[in-house]
Amino acid sequence: MNFRDLLGKQILFFDGGMGTLLQERGLQTGEIPETWNILHPEVIKQIHKDYLLAGSNMVSANTFGVNAFKCKNLAYSVEELVTAGIRLTKEAIAEVKKENAAESPMFSVLDIGSIGKLLKPLGEITFDQAYETFREIIIAGDKAGADLILIETMSDSYEMKAAVLAAKENSSLPVVVTMIFDESGKLLTGGDVASVTAMLEGLGADAIGFNCGLGPEQMKKLLPQLTACCSLPIVINPNAGLPVVVNGQTVFDVEPDAFAESVKMLVEMGADVVGGCCGTTPAHIKRVVELCGKMDIVPPTDKGLTVVSSYNHAVTFSRKPLIIGERINPTGKSKFKQALRDHDMEYIYKEGLVQEENGAHILDVNVGLPEIDEPQLMEEAVTGIQAIIDLPLQIDTSDTDAMERGLRYYNGKPMLNSVNGKKESMESVFPIAKKYGAVVVCLCLDESGIPETVEGRLRIAEKIMKTAASYGIPKKNLVMDALVLTISTGQDNATVTLETLRRIRYELGLHTVLGVSNISFGLPERSRINTAFFTMAMNNGLSAGIVNPSSEPMMAAYYSFNALIGEDDQCMEYIAKASQTADKPAAPAASKSSTLTLDEAIIKGLSESAYEATVKLLEQNTDSLTIINEKLIPALDVVGKGFEEKKMFLPQLLMSADAAKASFAAIKTSLSKQGKNSESKGKIVIATVKGDIHDIGKNIVKTLLENYGFEMIDLGKDVEPEVVLKTVQEQNVRLVGLSALMTTTVVNMEATIRLLRESGTDCKVMVGGAVLTQEYADMIGADFYSRDAMGSVRYANDLYDKGEL
Repeated sequence: MNFRDLLGKQILFFDGGMGTLLQERGLQTGEIPETWNILHPEVIKQIHKDYLLAGSNMVSANTFGVNAFKCKNLAYSVEELVTAGIRLTKEAIAEVKKENAAESPMFSVLDIGSIGKLLKPLGEITFDQAYETFREIIIAGDKAGADLILIETMSDSYEMKAAVLAAKENSSLPVVVTMIFDESGKLLTGGDVASVTAMLEGLGADAIGFNCGLGPEQMKKLLPQLTACCSLPIVINPNAGLPVVVNGQTVFDVEPDAFAESVKMLVEMGADVVGGCCGTTPAHIKRVVELCGKMDIVPPTDKGLTVVSSYNHAVTFSRKPLIIGERINPTGKSKFKQALRDHDMEYIYKEGLVQEENGAHILDVNVGLPEIDEPQLMEEAVTGIQAIIDLPLQIDTSDTDAMERGLRYYNGKPMLNSVNGKKESMESVFPIAKKYGAVVVCLCLDESGIPETVEGRLRIAEKIMKTAASYGIPKKNLVMDALVLTISTGQDNATVTLETLRRIRYELGLHTVLGVSNISFGLPERSRINTAFFTMAMNNGLSAGIVNPSSEPMMAAYYSFNALIGEDDQCMEYIAKASQTADKPAAPAASKSSTLTLDEAIIKGLSESAYEATVKLLEQNTDSLTIINEKLIPALDVVGKGFEEKKMFLPQLLMSADAAKASFAAIKTSLSKQGKNSESKGKIVIATVKGDIHDIGKNIVKTLLENYGFEMIDLGKDVEPEVVLKTVQEQNVRLVGLSALMTTTVVNMEATIRLLRESGTDCKVMVGGAVLTQEYADMIGADFYSRDAMGSVRYANDLYDKGEL
């Protein structure tokens, strides 16, 4: 019986931690755990056997940290380490079954962790590089005979997508994905439970859940968010509590009995597969199996949600209509067409920002012109927009190459506009939509054109539904467009559309969408007709209108309708809208002449605009220090405060940082022409500690501190304590920042701090990393601990203000 046959039908058990067990068996500080697959195979195999004897159904190969970046300077290749790791799991399974006549199902798991780098435009590697990195691991694991793939400890939805696509495109193995959330339910890059669930379900993951970062008690608080939106089996692999230091070793504070009791509650709440992560041992898993082995699981059920998502939130179709912004589209827009020809990407971004500010829930993205490379521009537009705007996107194109590019590089679960009832259209679009899990806009037309009757359009809708099902696309991933024809050419066109709309929504049970403004084409005072028709459409079951969010009459109708049907709690949205100037004109479309102030450009993350605004200020003889202190730093503070309050997220933080860099570049150029240099607030040494190659957190902190005027001395990753000390002494540095992600390397953080203290250097040490807590930081002698990058900025600024840097 294979893994998929059992998943979601009975309780299954993963194994527990590996790193802390290897430390107990002699793994040295800074040693790469995965090399033990070759150097000490008997130790690894015995740990696997111990977990199997404890009752684990799945044993994860010691391959968590294997990737091309980590193996670059090792004596062993990715394929060698993965092959050895999978072989040891299979040998352990065979020996346990033979020696103990075990009949319980046992599976070999290819364990894949994060690469440890952010993807562009936020980081240094491309989506394709991440994909290729995972692809190499997966091919090796599949070839070696793994039974399933576990993609775990993921904190970035974009990296998750690269890993899942690599798994789905290069093997047929089941794919389980577990993520590391903070206690507020956010990923490092800002994603929430619902947004990532939507994306992973769409991509075809077999099961999803949580691991690492939190203990079972903390995960109990997050699990209801997952059970509310997830239609897949749920996997929960908590840490054994939170880390503490005992005799120089990192240990976790929840014993097996208490751990098992908490896990039992997680099963009762909806977990189908359970195990452990950092600090858990065979004793923890044995107690979990004893307590939970005979429990019935809560079977996963299809939640039936029509949902799209961006990198940080989901948008669910419901009774309350949605607004899809229509302005990122060259049709009838000469300035937009010219911007596309000129490759003026910030024009496109500004169009998106205006629509976001005016209430859009989803943005339509169409960049098609005959004379441009649409697939390439679609990729650029999607990746650029999603870096600065957190709304879900609707990829709008008839070019299947552009469709594929847009969907592949989109960070979330997108909408796709569109497919129609023509055989050729469905055959070309549905495979792409299925692959990427898109919600598809379906047009009620086919080879015979647009039917004039309601029944004709319904027949096409039913044909599309049936064909989609044959491709494995459920009706919840279809949104039907009844099509709008102008009433200037047919007096019954509106009534036919509205009746079709009503029957699609309430008889076929599909959500609906319309390009509303088509109704008035060829008529004067079009907004009057558009507004009336929009209200009628919403009243007949319109789920989403593709409209201009900057149209005050249209949005007034929208907010009024929601208040009237009871979908606006206490009429608060309506009141907020009405409190604005009643006669406020529609916001102007973006143009090359619509310049932003420096602070606006930085807050919005627009680098080109930030550079231009800075140059303009300098040309007006504004002093560079005035620009920095009165414009640039206050804007960064706004973003930083938004990040700390979880109103803005890491992508926005980093794009604002890039915009600030562009501003600083203009200032430095000006100062250089004057023979001057920009002033530094002081030097800071920053490093990822010995044995740890994960530098995401370090790089984020470095970028922000540079923008706040500090001179950063970046020692990189896997840095020896002696190198940190030498640099501090030679450069006379008063502040050091240390980062660690892995439980096996945080001891080197303590060693580095101890060396700095023993040497008598007069420097402060701030620390951060996923496995750290305030208590742990205090134990190892750190001066400051922060859960996020902005905390480090605040601390450094505080030291500077006190004259201690």
